[in-house]
Amino acid sequence: MSDAAPLDRTERPPTRLRVSGMDCASCAAKVETAVRRLPGIEEIQVSVATETLTVRHGPGTSAGSIAATVRGLGYGAEDPDAVPVAGGLDAPWWRAPKSLLAFACGAALVLAYAVGHAAPATERWAFLAAMAVGLVPIGRRAVSAARHGTPFSIETLMTVAAIGATAIGATEEAATVVFLFLVGEVLEGVAAGRARASIRGLTGLVPDTALRESGGATERVPAASLRVGATVLVRPGDRVPADGTVVEGESAVDEAPVTGESVPRRKAPGDAVFAGTVNGDGALRVRVTAAARDNTIARVVRLVEEAQEAKAPTERLIDRFSKVYTPAVVAVAAWVAVLPPLLLGAPWDEWVYKGLAILLIGCPCALVISTPAAIAAGLSAAARRGLLIKGGAVLERLATVTTVAFDKTGTLTEGKPVVTDVVTFGRPERDVLSLAGALESGSSHPLARAVLAKAAEAGAPVPPAFGTRALGGKGMAGKVGGLDLFLGSPREAAARAAFTEEQAAQVSALNDLGKTVAALVVNGALAGLLAMREEPRADAKAGIDRLAVEGIGAVMLTGDNALRAKAVAGALGIEARAELLPEDKQRVVRELQAGGAVVAKVGDGINDAPALAVADVGIAMGGGTDVALETADAAVLHGRVADVARMIELSRRTLANIQANIAIALGLKAVFLVTTVLGVTGLWPAILADTGATVLVTANALRLLSVRLG
Repeated sequence: MSDAAPLDRTERPPTRLRVSGMDCASCAAKVETAVRRLPGIEEIQVSVATETLTVRHGPGTSAGSIAATVRGLGYGAEDPDAVPVAGGLDAPWWRAPKSLLAFACGAALVLAYAVGHAAPATERWAFLAAMAVGLVPIGRRAVSAARHGTPFSIETLMTVAAIGATAIGATEEAATVVFLFLVGEVLEGVAAGRARASIRGLTGLVPDTALRESGGATERVPAASLRVGATVLVRPGDRVPADGTVVEGESAVDEAPVTGESVPRRKAPGDAVFAGTVNGDGALRVRVTAAARDNTIARVVRLVEEAQEAKAPTERLIDRFSKVYTPAVVAVAAWVAVLPPLLLGAPWDEWVYKGLAILLIGCPCALVISTPAAIAAGLSAAARRGLLIKGGAVLERLATVTTVAFDKTGTLTEGKPVVTDVVTFGRPERDVLSLAGALESGSSHPLARAVLAKAAEAGAPVPPAFGTRALGGKGMAGKVGGLDLFLGSPREAAARAAFTEEQAAQVSALNDLGKTVAALVVNGALAGLLAMREEPRADAKAGIDRLAVEGIGAVMLTGDNALRAKAVAGALGIEARAELLPEDKQRVVRELQAGGAVVAKVGDGINDAPALAVADVGIAMGGGTDVALETADAAVLHGRVADVARMIELSRRTLANIQANIAIALGLKAVFLVTTVLGVTGLWPAILADTGATVLVTANALRLLSVRLG
């Protein structure tokens, strides 16, 4: 980075506009092509998902000229900060300009039929007037698009077809085709709006206000104004206003709006809560850990909208194909209209009519939208389940994964030890837990927390201890009720109390299972053994099994010692590679790839970052470090192992949806191309084929929003 040019602090801020009316990738391409032709344009980013245009340009081009160019193409262009963009705040679909134009054209068409019936001599002129209501705005957009670098737009094909149909006397049909085209545009807009709103709707989960504590009192403030460190009161039935940590109170919290989990989760002090979740039966005091713009929901919305602009390989292929396809369709239509009459003496009217129908059949909208519609729906469906996928390319690549390499600590396990065995010698189990808990009381060490959690689970009281002291990596010593206590490693305990052969054998057996053993000595005699180990997450085995059903292998990569790694992996039925440094994990991933595997690496720590970066797909687990989240291609925000399988399943369903969409788009066009040349179908079925295919592929893509992943 030492050779990088210094940052220009005087760089002009980019012009940002909200562009309304963009329904698909071809709309974005028209806008980009037009704006790029303006002088001084340096960089352009057009987002259909967010309906925004961001342009970096020199002083020779004004924001006004950019907006005027966009409006000339038939789209709205406004200051994004002056127009509400959250889901539900936009004008209803029936008040959109395209809808109003379709209504006007439809009314004019009905009136033309009525006039033609009442006065047959005026029928042609009535239908010409009805057609003009819709065609004049379409023609303007066609001329503007051609002037700004897109001569083969859908509007151009529509205009040529309608004027040509009128020239050969098919005026009534031409007027009807224009109306059907406008109806198709309305349906495309409604479908695109629904897909867009599906992810924006998440923002509506966060309440507008919050009860912030200040000076011993509570005050209602805008949720967006909450700062990190503030404490808020969340009453039963309220939505949590921000990401935070519970500092007081216990309650069941319904996380279904964010995580999709149907069963509420019990929250206690120290537990994390997410903005937008619903508090259940108890009041909670929550310390805010993320500002409104950085909470879980805002982050998901922002990253998914960005991800929707990262084109998948199939989408890029379709874009390239469509640039050749549309001019080719125009050429074929011209040949059909001209060659049979010139070479075979066929009737001009008949073959010109067929050529015009082929123009309409060849409209590329359905084909162009087939992939991005499915990608956008797939990304949105994933986000609503806490699965963050950074772009269409990643979504497609997930479908090809054959091996998943998991980290252990914090990924396959909860990342904290639990007491698995309590072995007693001459004392009840509750007594052993009470005395061990007394020595560990107040300690924040993970093993101490495990002992205290086990004592609480068993209902064992924890009495006060006196004179407790840590013995430099050996253990803890102290007194409880006149008893001298030591809790530490078996080796140190053996120096204070003689172990029998049976007791030593029990220690060895527990160690062989990959467990850490702490020995409790009371007044110079061994009173008990507490075995601890990281246990797999509750859903880890089910998640691994689900991958196996999909034909995907799993392996565990960990820096932990081989004994503990083998114990966890054995419980899950997978292979373990242990005692690995970060570079070793990266090397193992490369070895798997060299053997022909497509590898997804799942981890949550800084030491996973190198392997995440080199894997075919890197997946960060929820609660992971920022480094892991930034390095990864995807993230399981809620830490469920089964979500990795769900993510891959959704990817495969999305890929199947894309393939079905392409088949629908091209299949319908092929059928109507043949029937048109044979004289079976004409202009009406031609435009219905295009509009119908567009609506079908969009509706098929939207099915992904409600897909059930189990």
